[in-house]
Amino acid sequence: MTISVQTNYVDGDGGFAKLLRDWRQKRRLSQLDLALMSGVSQRHVSFLESRRANPSRNMILQLSETLEVPLRERNAWLTAAGYAPIFKTRALDDPQMGQVMSAIRMMLTAHEPFPALALDRGWNVRLSNRSFDQLGVMLGADIWSRVGGEGRNLMRLFFHPNGIRPYVTNWSAVGPLMWQRAQREAEALAGREMKAVLDELAPYQDPHVLWSAADASLVPVIPFNMDIRGLKISMFAVVATFGTAQDITADELRLETLFPADPETEAMFRATAQANSQ
Repeated sequence: MTISVQTNYVDGDGGFAKLLRDWRQKRRLSQLDLALMSGVSQRHVSFLESRRANPSRNMILQLSETLEVPLRERNAWLTAAGYAPIFKTRALDDPQMGQVMSAIRMMLTAHEPFPALALDRGWNVRLSNRSFDQLGVMLGADIWSRVGGEGRNLMRLFFHPNGIRPYVTNWSAVGPLMWQRAQREAEALAGREMKAVLDELAPYQDPHVLWSAADASLVPVIPFNMDIRGLKISMFAVVATFGTAQDITADELRLETLFPADPETEAMFRATAQANSQ
């Protein structure tokens, strides 16, 4: 492999070399690990990180794919190295997003009578089905305004003092897990939006509780249990993503489908859906 060396190559503190090094360390890989996984020589990886070599456009895409860098951040890599960004951010109502939106709506509708929703990387609810909206009504018509912020944010719903925490009966088990999941996602996806929400909500939390999840029996998933004015609900979530997204908006969407964790919850959702259809 021919390596183009440029001893005066400087890309600044936030340039490509730093981004490559930071993401490699974020994934807990050595230079040799990254070299073996990407098919690039360790020497070339070292030269890129030390600014002794200029990255080609294809090399940036190859390394960022290996490191599973989100598309938004891959654009940042390209820009830092002097290339034009190639991944677009389309609005959900963009005609070219038609197939994606059709698939999401189909999955949300097919999951009824149980709640389902589509989140962006900041855990903002972008789309939801009727069952999720009905669940919100059960919590109070003003639930989203009570927790503040623009739109509907799931982290605020759970962790704001005016949110649903008082209704969650196994908070010591699910609260820490949700908080830690959000932190991991913010770190893994370089989610500045999520980090901002976490910083906003952190003063309301008990650090000891958030970092000491209650012991749970060895079950496949831990449901979150709620008692809404005597109505007991038990659910667990399954998360799905788009595996071949080439658009930033699609890449950042998460589909959360909620399933009943006991027969009583299943019967409640089915009866509510039937009542609303009459």
